[in-house]
Amino acid sequence: MKACKRILKPNGTIWISGTYHSIYQCGVALEINEYHFLNDIVWFKPNAAPNLSCCFFTASHETLIWARREKKGKHIFNYDLMKNGQWKEDSLKKDGLQMRSVWSIGTPKPSEKIFGRHPTQKPLDLLKRIILASTKEGDLVLDPFAGSSTTGIAAVLNSRRFIGIDTEKKYLDLSIKRYNNFVPKNIMQK
Repeated sequence: MKACKRILKPNGTIWISGTYHSIYQCGVALEINEYHFLNDIVWFKPNAAPNLSCCFFTASHETLIWARREKKGKHIFNYDLMKNGQWKEDSLKKDGLQMRSVWSIGTPKPSEKIFGRHPTQKPLDLLKRIILASTKEGDLVLDPFAGSSTTGIAAVLNSRRFIGIDTEKKYLDLSIKRYNNFVPKNIMQK
């Protein structure tokens, strides 16, 4: 969190996703580093995997935290697009009404996993919404835990620049395969 804050522009924002295993620690780290909380989003997964242990409730959501670098900063929020855009993948989003803080978006589609999968892979529809909500064309998006680069694919497909970092070579290799599959050649040359 500290390293991200150091390089984040004054009006920049950070998105963090996690389950109950990690999201609360992430929230504390954001507070310690004096980020300004904007929203917490519940990503409801209507097609979540079942709980095979039958010892507790089936986890069917993750929490996303959206925070700004500085309390007095002015972040980007593309309100009109979020309100009036076409969000057909989300059964909870009603046309022409404000987007709420519960998003119903399925887990990654089979086509998003044809080259393999990352254990915490996010769906392209989720990252597309995040990118479109909080950046503008030409902005630079950094994902310091890129995994299979869903963030990067969503960024580039929506005319943003991207830097992805990961420590696992197998996921960087997966990222390259996914990127080459999802991003048209004419976009890659820009």
